[in-house]
Amino acid sequence: MKRTITHLADGRELIYFDRRDDADRSAIDRRALDPRPVASELRYDPLTEEWIAMAGHRQTRTFLPPADECPLCPSTETRSSEIPAPDYDVVVFENRFPSFSGNFGTYGEAGGLSEVRPGVGRCEVVCFTSEHSSSFSRLSDEQVGLVMEAWADRTAELSAIEGVEQVFCFENRGEEIGITLPHPHGQIYAYPYVTPRTKLQLGAASRHRGGNLFADVLAAERAAGVRVVAANELWTAFVPAAARWPFEVHVYPHRQTPDLAALTEEERAAFAPLYTSVLRALDGLFGVAMPYISAWHQAPVRQDRDLAYLHLELFSIRRAPGKLKYLAGSESAMGAFVNDVLPEEAARMLRSQVDL
Repeated sequence: MKRTITHLADGRELIYFDRRDDADRSAIDRRALDPRPVASELRYDPLTEEWIAMAGHRQTRTFLPPADECPLCPSTETRSSEIPAPDYDVVVFENRFPSFSGNFGTYGEAGGLSEVRPGVGRCEVVCFTSEHSSSFSRLSDEQVGLVMEAWADRTAELSAIEGVEQVFCFENRGEEIGITLPHPHGQIYAYPYVTPRTKLQLGAASRHRGGNLFADVLAAERAAGVRVVAANELWTAFVPAAARWPFEVHVYPHRQTPDLAALTEEERAAFAPLYTSVLRALDGLFGVAMPYISAWHQAPVRQDRDLAYLHLELFSIRRAPGKLKYLAGSESAMGAFVNDVLPEEAARMLRSQVDL
């Protein structure tokens, strides 16, 4: 793998990840761009003990442009995009409209009982392929391996930023899920706090009696088998017994590891065919491209790394042909989920579509 660092016209960092050592990355971004926005303002909610980012500049971000104006496609002689090169394998760059950054401004007080501080951190975009009409499910194993190299590289680099407490790699796919750009891509958030869901999981792990909670969940699902969707020697994909979403799959390595950077070459290679087969199974359920969120759960940077267990949680809001799972009053107001599809039935349906 060749890694090349350059910068966009407004100073944002861009990194090419190439399979070839001779890839030419000398193209320069000559656009006239607005100054970079200041970092978001973090406000503390004393009732939930959570930090909320106020990022008003994100209201102006690009929203579903036509294909010939896609900012994630390579640049051409007649149009400049976020990627100056005429082609690329995998690219990572700082988000133009970040929720968190190191570009601080002036922050006042919110009043009430809310503490205010700058949203230190970083947000990056990961372009999985230069092919606009492709998808992660259609990537070759080699290409998925390169994406994983990029994820691991960025996890290590972002974890070293002062003030960053957790690194989150994820993909949103489908207009129904709320994407603003259809080009195959994901994002990476370097948070200045440990996220609420991670706190919940690690709190449960700290109270678990026996071995590691995540490892015990994996072992129990593998033993039961009824909710396992796909597996190989190093990874298992299963529907959790208490799935919140109509179609939800968790993908675990068989070895406890804190983050993507700690995976071995063998583990990264084994992940690709299993994961893309699960994505294709989702698409095959109803004969349409499934909207989904794919989320890597990694250990916090500085705490509970011995409790954490790297895993991926994948879920779709589609519950049937032409029907979506909307978060209604119980879910949105109270966080109390009601699932319309039995996990065992979801697993059976997905297994019927797996092409491993």
